[in-house]
Amino acid sequence: MKVYRGLHEVPEDFGPSVVTIGVFDGVHRGHQALMRTVVDLGRAHEAVPTVATFDRHPLEVIAPDKAPQLLSTLPQRARLIEQLGMEALVVMTFDDVFRHLSPEEFVRTVLVDELRCVHTVVGANFTFGHKRAGTIETLQALGAEHGFEVTVFEMQTGAVEDVVSSTLIRRHLADGDVDRANAEMDHPYRLEGFVEKGAARGKGLGFPTANLRIPDRMLLPKLGVYVARVLRRGAGEPLPAVVNVGVNPTFEQRTDPVVEVHVLDFDEDLYGEVLEVEFLHRLRDEQRFPDADALVAQMDRDVADARAWFAG
Repeated sequence: MKVYRGLHEVPEDFGPSVVTIGVFDGVHRGHQALMRTVVDLGRAHEAVPTVATFDRHPLEVIAPDKAPQLLSTLPQRARLIEQLGMEALVVMTFDDVFRHLSPEEFVRTVLVDELRCVHTVVGANFTFGHKRAGTIETLQALGAEHGFEVTVFEMQTGAVEDVVSSTLIRRHLADGDVDRANAEMDHPYRLEGFVEKGAARGKGLGFPTANLRIPDRMLLPKLGVYVARVLRRGAGEPLPAVVNVGVNPTFEQRTDPVVEVHVLDFDEDLYGEVLEVEFLHRLRDEQRFPDADALVAQMDRDVADARAWFAG
């Protein structure tokens, strides 16, 4: 998949293309179904299946106080999008100039002039242009004017008939329900971070942990202990782990939560590496213990519970 960081990087001979536009945070199964439609239409039109997305969530510019925490970084989104068969990813800079494009300017600048769009696929709630003035009907009218077709993709529903959305998945994660979040995403929820030095208290207790520095805008699941898998960049198979997302109430009661990863049956040094953690199942809430011995006893139980979960 070719990645173009800005419309200025799109080559002059790009296209024709079938395009979908959006943030696609988390690339959940609704996004996936939509993108498979784009790939199929790309084959039918002999056109490049293309995702046009943004370098940040638009609300970070339009209304920063309302901007959501994110389910995926841009590199994570790119990897998931490529796995679906998309051939081009255009990352548009969402700044104050871009946000003021009218619907007509947006279509002409992005879809027509740069991407040579012959067909676009959008969700049923799609809006675009300054103050979200462009609707599906606007897009269809502009498509007729500029010579591209529009397919409106119906929203996907989840296990309890809620519409699958990034907002719904954020709610599940805030509740600690990673099982349901993963089902709606159709892949495990992942956090990626740089391993930095901590207090080394876990090692002294017999449970060495890797402390991850997570990007500020990423969503942490509800504080607690989770079964997880850990992927080391360029280093083989995923490793089973127990992860604590919390504030260490037994010892220090931090203000900001930290993500601590204990990899099972593993004694290599991970400092300085980038790890991706897949959250698979929630074991329990974070607790404050009366002393270190009580904490160690619970950690023994957590590890046993994780082993049982992996054993099925």
